[in-house]
Amino acid sequence: MKDWFLENIWLVVGSIVALVVTLVVVRVIVVGMRDDYFIADPEVSPKSMANQHPALRLAGLVAKNLIGGILVIVGIILSLPGVFGQGFLTILIGLMIMDFPGKRKLELKLISLKPVYGGINWMRKRAGKNPLLLPESSTD
Repeated sequence: MKDWFLENIWLVVGSIVALVVTLVVVRVIVVGMRDDYFIADPEVSPKSMANQHPALRLAGLVAKNLIGGILVIVGIILSLPGVFGQGFLTILIGLMIMDFPGKRKLELKLISLKPVYGGINWMRKRAGKNPLLLPESSTD
């Protein structure tokens, strides 16, 4: 066991670094979300880039999707047995950042899972934030 550990120290260190980084990133994003994120119209977001130059909008869209895709991949890796981290929450955050058809429906399906919704609201409560509001149809 000791030999395996020494030969694969990069895997152990990488897992610990991934755990810490995802915990920080997930917490920052979850605490920073508006509590009405899931009930507000996504097209009327206060941070919408609709009034920006087309090149800037395209660059922003590419950057958002790239960051979101990386978070989804990291979340999948963190979901593997033996790798420590918040895999499912990291996948959810990655999907929330990305733009793709059917995104809203998928987000609502994932956030309405009791362990996910409870975990997110637990983090928000510890940070002194209101719980996330969900549409009535997704709480059934």
